[in-house]
Amino acid sequence: MSNDKGTLYIVATPIGNLADISLRALDVLKRVNLIAAEDTRNSKVLMNHYSIQTPMLAYHEHNEQSKQAALLKKLASGESVALISDAGTPLINDPGYTLVESAKQAGFEVVPIPGACALIAALSASGLAADRFMFEGFLPRTSHARTAIFEAYKSRQGTLIFYESSHRIVKCMDDVLAIYGADHKVSIARELTKTYETIVTGTVLETHQRVTADKNMQRGEFVVLIEGVDKKQQKRDGLSDEDMETLNILLAECSLKTAVKLAVQLTGQAKKALYKAALELNSER
Repeated sequence: MSNDKGTLYIVATPIGNLADISLRALDVLKRVNLIAAEDTRNSKVLMNHYSIQTPMLAYHEHNEQSKQAALLKKLASGESVALISDAGTPLINDPGYTLVESAKQAGFEVVPIPGACALIAALSASGLAADRFMFEGFLPRTSHARTAIFEAYKSRQGTLIFYESSHRIVKCMDDVLAIYGADHKVSIARELTKTYETIVTGTVLETHQRVTADKNMQRGEFVVLIEGVDKKQQKRDGLSDEDMETLNILLAECSLKTAVKLAVQLTGQAKKALYKAALELNSER
């Protein structure tokens, strides 16, 4: 690509359906000097489908450090490189961060070529709030470590999103049920854009029963989404639900100043926290 010397392209590829690739991505993949692919065998399917004959180099978590110098050398010599993962957008739970960081530090242009991303696809069709979310990649293998993450997030606003494997999805949903309870809202998306794509949204109990009862729901690649806490329900500065209820009742009968003063005496909580909560409650009335 003579007009784009020393450029690293971050190219999103399909997550299942080969038609889910942009014309721009195809053009870049055909014109760059080299494609750095997470697994050249997997990427070969896409390349053959679109008659792309650009040379490929394997670049994955096991050779990331050793291959990075070679890729930077290519960029330094004026060649263009496209970074792709096995599926979806590179760097999103995939290798490539250190390459991008080093390329930018060395002054090379880094250009994103947007496209498919499993977590965004799942979120868009989940029916859960999408204005704020947290992505945790793949969760730890042990129940203890997983539940620690759930405990850390269960009182936060925003949808929690993570990936899970087929052989851990049942145990994972056991942990979700234990921490979030039966009535919390969740969504499970499996095999996105593929033949057996399934997106199930409902209570934790409903989705847990669906996964455990249906063997097909234990196959494939999963995106799990857990609803965050509603802003109005979220605890303010460590105040309990009982503290908030007490304050709310007092505000209905007294001035803000009096309500806060009485709430301090009744709950033993800090005046500053109660005053802040009182202002928020009044603004919601």
